[in-house]
Amino acid sequence: MNNDSLANLRGEKYKNQLVESKIDHSPFNQFNLWMKEALDAKIIHANAMTLATVNKKGVPSARTILLKELDDSGFVFYTNYESEKAQELNENPNASIVFYWKEFERQVRITGIVEKISREESETYFNSRPLESKLGAWASKQSEEIPNRDYLVNKYNEVKEKFKGTEIPLPPFWGGYRLLPNIFEFWQGREMRLHDRIKYEKVENGWRILRLSP
Repeated sequence: MNNDSLANLRGEKYKNQLVESKIDHSPFNQFNLWMKEALDAKIIHANAMTLATVNKKGVPSARTILLKELDDSGFVFYTNYESEKAQELNENPNASIVFYWKEFERQVRITGIVEKISREESETYFNSRPLESKLGAWASKQSEEIPNRDYLVNKYNEVKEKFKGTEIPLPPFWGGYRLLPNIFEFWQGREMRLHDRIKYEKVENGWRILRLSP
């Protein structure tokens, strides 16, 4: 790959703007507004978000996962509790998630503390999943080294046979987390690289709103 080609990539349209007079006082409401616009535009995987974690040695890692639930307290995602990300969250509950919708030249960065949700909440969601997803949760020891793909497929088939004709229970090693935000940053691409950046900081009585230089 030619570095000059990367440096000269363009393509922004910059049709939107983000101004203080039109934003919601609640970052959750503002996020819901942007997410609704992304969903209405039928953006593929509009709920995809990058989750960044840090282990006890201070080494960061990031991966793309899916937002599955959102309420006034935080952002919920599900995973194997024995996975790399789960181990890092056990060591350091501080994390950050990032949403990027290129179709609107928008990004939202959210930082906070992550905690496990209740077993009942995880069970409710797990029961709503397609059969294949339930079986996959049982078959995969997420982040564990395996010899080849056939090994994984065989594990899946073993689980499929084991639970044949029965209700598939929630695995004891699988469930949800909720990120409780203390910072939101909404980024809107603008012309001349003078992008809009609006930050919400959690304070004692609500949220402090400020504008950042791009």
